[in-house]
Amino acid sequence: MKLPLPDGTLQEFRFSKEPLTPRAPGRAFSRTAFAAAHIASDPLAERDPWTGPPAVDWEATLAFRRSLWDQGLGLAEAMDTAQRGMGVDWETALELIRRTMAEAKAHPLKPRVACGAGTDHKTPEELPDTASIIAAYEHQMACIEDAGGQLILMATRALPAIGAGPDEYRQVYDRLIGQARDPVILHWLGDMFDPALRGYWACQDIAAASDAVLALIEAHAGKVDGIKISLLDQQHEESFRARLPEGVKLYTGDDFNYAALIAGDGQHHSHALLGAFAAIAPAAAQALEALAAGDRAGYDALMTPTIPLSREIFRAPTRFYKAGIAFLAWLNGMQTHFIMPAGFQSSRPILHYADLFRLAADAGLLHDADLASARMRNLMAVHGIGE
Repeated sequence: MKLPLPDGTLQEFRFSKEPLTPRAPGRAFSRTAFAAAHIASDPLAERDPWTGPPAVDWEATLAFRRSLWDQGLGLAEAMDTAQRGMGVDWETALELIRRTMAEAKAHPLKPRVACGAGTDHKTPEELPDTASIIAAYEHQMACIEDAGGQLILMATRALPAIGAGPDEYRQVYDRLIGQARDPVILHWLGDMFDPALRGYWACQDIAAASDAVLALIEAHAGKVDGIKISLLDQQHEESFRARLPEGVKLYTGDDFNYAALIAGDGQHHSHALLGAFAAIAPAAAQALEALAAGDRAGYDALMTPTIPLSREIFRAPTRFYKAGIAFLAWLNGMQTHFIMPAGFQSSRPILHYADLFRLAADAGLLHDADLASARMRNLMAVHGIGE
């Protein structure tokens, strides 16, 4: 087939790598790995895609999660990958959490599922101070705990919006961590993922923010399972994780440098809570299996080809990365269409999707070449590109 190039020409493309076959792991992983999954829309049920709650294809959405669990991966549910605050409202997210937890409890591998708690069921006007922000978090935390999920305390847009200072951040997080039933996962999401989170932890300086977060974790070390950091800064993550109290995990959210961070430096390593893992699940799961067996060469051989793909999925503007994850799910037959909540598939151009097609094939992540090619041709035809 022929794929478009930036100069407007078409270039012949041929598959050259045998695809990976998704399968169950042969051993337990030596790293905790959560994949953050997307939501599949139901286009026939959609009535008001830009302003109303999304119509969800629940079977396709849950089947995608089962496929991750079947490969030994855990799940980070109702996170930004699921378009929280970008087309998916809290009521839909809560239904997703409840359905997912019911499926997880019935799954033979009993997968770990951690769920995002935030404040997005309230408008900015309803969150003018720390008391209202705490109450909003508490509501979502209670819903998640009732469903049986582990808590991820998602970064909230509400704290930067009110200009909260260090003491106010500490007041909010002290209260939330202290009352959680089980150890929580903290969430530090950079503004490349969400511009409204710029200056989180009341610090524009990353070193000062790191000191504030580490002081918070040290004060609650027994109630903090770990922290997910998504700053796309390998050096910072390596420095930060070396300062964590013993037993507190660093869950990398670095979709550019995850391979090296998960492998570690011989003294410390990161675990994973990644949207990228939803896109590269067979490679990620089989690489983690190799790492657990002490086969670093096998790990690198599987992970290294996924890095160019992930970097393209998460290229700037990074917040539009969800489109790439849904696109690959469609190419691989995990859903029948390439429609996203709020029409989010339009956030990336056709040249981006052509690059993803090439890179996914090169990483062995297009499981059925004929199906993927047919769907790519259909997408190009919609964009007026023919052979």
